[in-house]
Amino acid sequence: MTKRWVIRPHDQQVVDDLCRTRGIHPVLAQILASRNCSGDNLDTFFKNRMSDLRLPTELPGVDAAVPIILDAVRDRKRIVIYGDYDCDGMTSTAIMVQCLRQLGANVGYFVPNRVDDGYGLNCQQIRRLREIGTDLVVTVDCGIASLTEVELARELGLRIVITDHHLPGASLPPANAIVHPALPGTHYPFAGLCGAAVAFKLAWAVCQKHAGAVKLPPDLRDVLLRAWGLAAIGTIADVVPLVDENRLMVMHGLKLLKTHASAGLRALMRFAKLDPEKDLSSEDIAFSLGPRLNAAGRLEQAQLGVELLLCDDPERSRELAEYLDNLNKSRDSLEKAILRDIKKQMDRDFDPKHDAALVFADPVWHQGVLGIAAGRLAEKYNLPTIVLRNDPQTGPHATGSARSIPGLNLYEVLQDCCEHLVSFGGHAAAAGLTLLHDQIPAFRESFCEAVLRRRRPEDNQPELRIDAEVALCQLNVDAVKCIEQLAPFGQGNPRPVLCVNRVQLVDEPKTLGSDGQHLAVTIRQADVSLRCVAFGQGAWAEDLQRESHYDFAFKPVINEFRGWSSVELHLLDYRLSSTDRRLVETATGCPTNLS
Repeated sequence: MTKRWVIRPHDQQVVDDLCRTRGIHPVLAQILASRNCSGDNLDTFFKNRMSDLRLPTELPGVDAAVPIILDAVRDRKRIVIYGDYDCDGMTSTAIMVQCLRQLGANVGYFVPNRVDDGYGLNCQQIRRLREIGTDLVVTVDCGIASLTEVELARELGLRIVITDHHLPGASLPPANAIVHPALPGTHYPFAGLCGAAVAFKLAWAVCQKHAGAVKLPPDLRDVLLRAWGLAAIGTIADVVPLVDENRLMVMHGLKLLKTHASAGLRALMRFAKLDPEKDLSSEDIAFSLGPRLNAAGRLEQAQLGVELLLCDDPERSRELAEYLDNLNKSRDSLEKAILRDIKKQMDRDFDPKHDAALVFADPVWHQGVLGIAAGRLAEKYNLPTIVLRNDPQTGPHATGSARSIPGLNLYEVLQDCCEHLVSFGGHAAAAGLTLLHDQIPAFRESFCEAVLRRRRPEDNQPELRIDAEVALCQLNVDAVKCIEQLAPFGQGNPRPVLCVNRVQLVDEPKTLGSDGQHLAVTIRQADVSLRCVAFGQGAWAEDLQRESHYDFAFKPVINEFRGWSSVELHLLDYRLSSTDRRLVETATGCPTNLS
């Protein structure tokens, strides 16, 4: 789908000042200015000392939780860490388990089955944990909304410590302690921590209290350094903003993975074709390690994901890593099968050019992959999308996942048509929902009408936000290495997108991959030529012509090959250049002449 290019505005005086007073490369200076990063903001952004991480005792609820946990450790009471089945939940669980094991605790863990148990605390599992002699349950990445389940636990004599980062409701569960960065009535300065970061801070505080000192002995220090690496994985995988403490968590955690990763995690890196001896990037986690761990949760094997993160036996590590890698391949196959089925439904029943939203249902689709499929379709067609499993043999309800588009609050849309739903929950961008099978047609109609009412005209065309316009001659290896100083990249700090105008192809574009799904092309501006790759855009080869001039939007990267570094552009979009009128709408809505 054609995108609307939006060039971020910047103050040229700020760019000039950054270049003159700080010696910053002009391309990087333009990016920083477009992101309003200068002066004090710039100093804060580039501060990267480990000691800048806020002390764990500042996190709301930590002071109440630590003595409860240490009492259970001292008295050899049975402790169970109750996690979540996504990557954030698995890393959170591993952090707390390895910390308490080092302290000699009688500790185990439980991760719910996505299909059988659902998200968060589960009354049936609470009863089971009490029956097997559990005295203390510590939740990680869940529990803040589990009022009924916590009430049951207290009735059964279980003590409960909740650690979570999801938004609290109007009432808090009656837990013995709640650790949460946005706990009502408190004022922690950064509410954007993920579940693994919250668990890391609690583990840090527990170790300090146990040691009776801020500076930890070597064994506890090593445990926390390993936990820091896991917290970095959880932070990236949970797509929380990589700013403030999260930036520090990821920046240092990625380095610690090289020295403090478990044998299981190192084995998974090798299956993901990552070198455990080299520094990892946030993209390595987001696109290689994270999906393999998430695949375990999606296909009901999250317990094995936690086991892998904790495992230091080489042979068992290899077995677990291979199994998770195969699960990820199965997840990919299931996803492709769902998308093929949806393509048939779309050809028969839907028109993306005229429908306000997409709602698909099928009785055989795997529950754990519905959200991925919905996200792919929402991005491809720029339409809010819901994918449901409606198998009558499993009960009267259809369940599924919804994904939105930028600018449309999905939660509010679902509220508009909640009369057709049994339940739903989520936020502006993603949600889960349950409804009766016979309500699907009426819900689809109501959902589309609600989208039409709430969707703004500017939402009809997806935006591509661009940090700066450059010339190819500016993009040498030194310039791109300067841009890499902005890493780690992710939510809230995306890898910069640049554009170049009026370039030509050096040769005919070529397709890559077994089925030609990718594209490679070399472009030229004046006397500078650069190789480009467009992932998933093999179809562009049919449209790009050597005799034409194009504008390209891209992400610049460094390509390392046999010890040689070169600049490569990862293309995101293109359009024909205009010699008469080359105006691009800026973020303020004003046209800017790019000639």
